[in-house]
Amino acid sequence: MNRSKLVLHILVTGIVLGILGDALLRAGPWALNLTLWTMAVLAGALGLAAYHRVEWPRGMVWLAGPIALFAVGFVWHDSGALKFLGLLAILVGFSIWSLGLEGVRSWGILDHVRGMINCGLAAIAGPAVLERGDITWTPRSTTLRHVRSAVVGLLIAFPLLFIFGGLLMAADAVFEDVVTRALDFDFATVFSHTALTACFAWIVCGFLFLILKARKPLLAESLEIERPGLGIVEVALPLVLVDLLFLAFVVVQLRYLFGDASLVQETVGLTFAEYARRGFFELVAVTALVVPLLMLADWVVARAELRPRNIVKVLAGTQIFLLFIIMISALQRMALYVDAYGLTDDRLYASVFMAWLGIVLAWFVATVLRGRRERFTVGAVASGFAVLLALNIMNPDALVARVNIDRARAGYALDVLYLSSLSGDAVPRLVEALPDLEEEDRCAVKRILERWTPPEEKDWRTWNHGRWTAWRVVEEAASDLRQSCPEEG
Repeated sequence: MNRSKLVLHILVTGIVLGILGDALLRAGPWALNLTLWTMAVLAGALGLAAYHRVEWPRGMVWLAGPIALFAVGFVWHDSGALKFLGLLAILVGFSIWSLGLEGVRSWGILDHVRGMINCGLAAIAGPAVLERGDITWTPRSTTLRHVRSAVVGLLIAFPLLFIFGGLLMAADAVFEDVVTRALDFDFATVFSHTALTACFAWIVCGFLFLILKARKPLLAESLEIERPGLGIVEVALPLVLVDLLFLAFVVVQLRYLFGDASLVQETVGLTFAEYARRGFFELVAVTALVVPLLMLADWVVARAELRPRNIVKVLAGTQIFLLFIIMISALQRMALYVDAYGLTDDRLYASVFMAWLGIVLAWFVATVLRGRRERFTVGAVASGFAVLLALNIMNPDALVARVNIDRARAGYALDVLYLSSLSGDAVPRLVEALPDLEEEDRCAVKRILERWTPPEEKDWRTWNHGRWTAWRVVEEAASDLRQSCPEEG
């Protein structure tokens, strides 16, 4: 591998992708433009790796698949929440890619943290990581020497032209007018394009230097944190007390899981729906906090003797068992919550997050509690990718719209204000349901749909299937919309 040529090709690729990024990504909201740019970055990285025969560990190229898949999500759905999660997944994928280059097949949590830090530092450092001698100008490379000479000459000429040009313009009004008209362009626009191009090029160059092994990662060594000198009592006692707390909560919950709503009303004076509304998100937080707690406990005793480690495993397993019962209670609360108040994006995503935590806890039992701690993080991340893919297939905004429309058909109040906040993914469901709604609800939904009339000017860079479908179905149903609410005409 010719290192000098690789570095030069990375710089050229970075500049090209910077120009492409400025041309595509300055238009919003991000949709097709981000998909195309991410694909271009992947193509640039894979193309340079193939051309320069960069040796990557076996299996690392597959990471391009999930990254590309989540990039396609930007052109698939219109939901802002899905796009945010997709962008997060893309960044996580790139950070794992940087770890895989080190030839490690299983990584702990600290290794993933290091991968994210390395990606961030690479993006910040950009081409600044280059050192003298990274690009050599050999006598045979006459083209490169000519390019370098031309660049140096332009840098020398620029201040001279600026000084002499200013003096000559001051000396002759006609010459001043000619130069002024020749240079009559929008400096703000030029600066904006230049700055954005430079920013994208800088980030891409830093990333390519990292994954193509042109420079070593800034954090090349594994992160090591000294284990605290805690004995089995200091570790086990908190776990025992938390287990007892969970057990007390479960005992109380079992009355309601297998009882009826009257028990809640008699005990605390709340309706079952109000009771459910109060507790779900707190239980999600409890579930989310248990995973790092148990990981920390296992890490502290990882180098202890067999007996302390087994005690911690038993306590951790007990805590997970109790937590699964708490999760069942939480999901029951959410079902009651939705039945009473309807479904929202927040409630749906929180429920999916809870389900993912259940998968993570099951994976914790299969790996950490069986002495395979190094496999836990990769499996947890992979399950997160799978859940996000399932969310894209589920189409959350369309599901939320359908559930709330079905509730309206059953006689419940329709939260029109909330429906108006949903993305274009929900519009086809609203159009389909329009004939079945009461007149007041039809008029309210009609006003929402009128906001999705196709605009006169469309930017192909922001094309999105969900938004395009919303425009199309509203345009096709224009006559039905006018007749759906006689009062408004």
